This record gives sequence, C-alpha cells and structure tokens, in this order.
Amino acid sequence: MQIGQNKVVSVTYVLHSSKEGNERTQVEETGNDNPLIFLFGSGQLIPAFEENLNGLTEGSPFSFSIEAGNAYGIVEEDAFVRVPDDMFKTEGVLDLDVLRIGNMVPLLDREGNQLVARIAGIEDTTVLLDFNHPLAGHDLHFAGTVVGIREATEEELEHGHAHHPGMHDH
Repeated sequence: MQIGQNKVVSVTYVLHSSKEGNERTQVEETGNDNPLIFLFGSGQLIPAFEENLNGLTEGSPFSFSIEAGNAYGIVEEDAFVRVPDDMFKTEGVLDLDVLRIGNMVPLLDREGNQLVARIAGIEDTTVLLDFNHPLAGHDLHFAGTVVGIREATEEELEHGHAHHPGMHDH
C-alpha cells in the first residue's frame, strides 16, 4: 500500500533544524514506541512534509529537507511585542522563575484564546515577547522510515484526524 489521500500513516524520524546555514541541531526523535501517526491529506502537518512522503510504501526510508519558508515560515518582526513587566509580577514582585530569556510562557489574548510566546528580551520595565513559532526561520531536515500505512476509518475521515488506541474512550 502506498501513502496517499485518506491513508493513516505511521512514521519514525529524527528531525534536525538549521538556521541561515548554521550547524544542524536535533529537535525531535520518534521511535517505534512513539511514531508520528497522522491522517494523510488532512491539513494537520506541514504540506511539504506530506509531499515528500506521498507515494512511499511501508518500510521505505526517507530523508529530505524543507526550507524555512515552506516549514514554519520566516521570522516575522511584527510577531515581537513589548509588554509591561507587570505581567510577570506576583504580589508586586517579578517572578524570576518565569522571567528568563528563552522561556516559553502561556498567555491569553483578549478573546481568551491561548497563545505561547518566548521571552526574547528583558528591559527596564518591559519584556520583549516573540510570538513566532519556535522553528520559524529554521530549515527542517527529516530522516526516517515509514512504519505503517492503512486505510482510514469512516470515523477518522469524519473527525479529520487519525485515531490512536483509546483516543476517544470515555
């Protein structure tokens, strides 16, 4: 069976990233005990990732790179926002466990939607937050193996994602 539309695909891989030609850094590794399982063509993954897997068969090895612009995008300058450091105070005192450059912090927007930002800088009375995806501006390099392909069930097609054992048990 080949990978294609409406197939549930399982892959294991090692993901490295690189930025502006710099050395590659390992970002993630899946193994046989924790493969990535997804509904091909459902729009949940980077389109270029799926394009590189299209047509492969079970047991096929793969190795490909995706440029930043086709992955999580380039770094957008307007995604950097300065906020008052009061946001990081508890009872008038800065929370230094949270307020560290590089920390990821969960936030809510005015509509109550959850966002995640990286602390990019700390100034006198403000904090510079970066709302870009952590891998924005990074080229991605995947190497792995297709470990399973099956037809999607009607329920998976209705839900728009692959189901894992026990996923919808209540």
